[in-house]
Amino acid sequence: MPETATKLRQLHDEQYAFAAHLRDPNKNPAPTDIDKRRMDVYSELFFNNVVKFLGGNFPITRKILGSAGWQSLVRDYYRDHVSHSPLFPDMPREFLAYLIDERQARPDDPPFLYEFAHYEWVEAGLMLAADPPEQHFDPSGNVMTERPILIEPAWLLAYRFAVNEISESNQPQAPAEEPLHYLVYRNADFKIVFLKLNSVSARLFELLQSDSKLTGKIALEKIVSELNHPQPETVIAGGQQILKQWRVKNVILGTATTG
Repeated sequence: MPETATKLRQLHDEQYAFAAHLRDPNKNPAPTDIDKRRMDVYSELFFNNVVKFLGGNFPITRKILGSAGWQSLVRDYYRDHVSHSPLFPDMPREFLAYLIDERQARPDDPPFLYEFAHYEWVEAGLMLAADPPEQHFDPSGNVMTERPILIEPAWLLAYRFAVNEISESNQPQAPAEEPLHYLVYRNADFKIVFLKLNSVSARLFELLQSDSKLTGKIALEKIVSELNHPQPETVIAGGQQILKQWRVKNVILGTATTG
């Protein structure tokens, strides 16, 4: 092997050994050519930065787990997760990926751990979401006979736990009987708005968001068909009221214009 390649390989091995010690100092020895005290200080500072940064993004989760529990959780993530992004703003999303895809539940984990952490992250996630393309609409259009234009960015979410009610003093141990639906969006003033929806209003928003050809009335007729409801006029009337409320809350900005 050429000398240059040998040195590059050696550097590669040293960097991996260095990183392995930072991630799990109990199982991976520190590099022998670095003073132990300096290495310990560096290792502690690096880990504490991650603890503090994630704690700022998941403040109530951190309080619910307590200092020791939170540090233990972050250590597990820090040790085991292989990140797909080197960017600090992406770390909370990497943390959520670890919770849902990789972490094996521990006896002390709250059953709502992932869902509530996700709920805490949503506000920051929407703040960082890309600006939507410019939309042309008629603010006074008829949302029943024309195609409603929805605000962007907006996320329709469903959880098993009532995440909006969880706190240090309210920690449910069992999920709700039915999924709980939430609409979260960023308004024109760059404020994050959370709305709790029922199953019908959640389905209505889902239809309008996923099919840009639907008028409000056609979307509601689809829901009537799906429910096989014996009184379709009741569903239509209720849905019309929901659409009116969404206009007031600026969930619906208007209706599509032609040309």
